[in-house]
Amino acid sequence: MSRIDETMEFIPVRIAVLTVSDTRDRSQDKSGDVLQSRIEDAGHTLVERHILPDERDQIADQLRLWCADDGIDVVISAGGTGLTGRDVSVEAHRDVYEKEIDAFGTVFTIVSMQKIGTSAVQSRATGGVANGTYLFALPGSPGACKDAWDEILQKQLDYRHRPCNFVEIMPRLDEHRRRK
Repeated sequence: MSRIDETMEFIPVRIAVLTVSDTRDRSQDKSGDVLQSRIEDAGHTLVERHILPDERDQIADQLRLWCADDGIDVVISAGGTGLTGRDVSVEAHRDVYEKEIDAFGTVFTIVSMQKIGTSAVQSRATGGVANGTYLFALPGSPGACKDAWDEILQKQLDYRHRPCNFVEIMPRLDEHRRRK
C-alpha cells in the first residue's frame, strides 16, 4: 500500500483555504479551523483563508486569483458541494479546472462510505488542476474535512509518500505552458 519514506526530506506546500457559506463567519467556521489546524500540524503553510457566499462567479474568481499567485500551490474549499440549489462550489471549481482529478471524488466517496454509509452518495467532492495549482472542493462539515485531509490530502501532499504523490509532479503541472 502506501507509506512515508522517512529517509526523504519533507517539502512544505503553500495552501489557501476557502469556506463557502451564506451563513458562516470566521467565528463559526469549524471546517476552516479543522483544515487550518491540520495543514499547520502537517508542516505546511496556510497562506490565506477566506469565506465567500455560495455564488459561483465569486468562488471561481477567487480560485482564479489564487491560481495566478505563485505563492500558492494548493487551494482547498469547504462547503457548497451538496445537491441543493445554492450548492455551486463544484460548478465554480469546474469553471476553473484545466484538468479534473476524477479519482479524487471516487476515493473521497470510498472514505466517506466507511464513516457515513450510503449518505456519502450526496457529496460531490472534486479535485482538479489549473495554472499549476491543485484545487479541491470538500463538503462543508468538519467531519468531511477531517476525512478528506486525514485519508487523502495529508498523504498526497507529502513528498515522502510512496509510491507517488501530488507534490513530486508539481513542477510539471504547467509544463504545457513553457516554451520549448
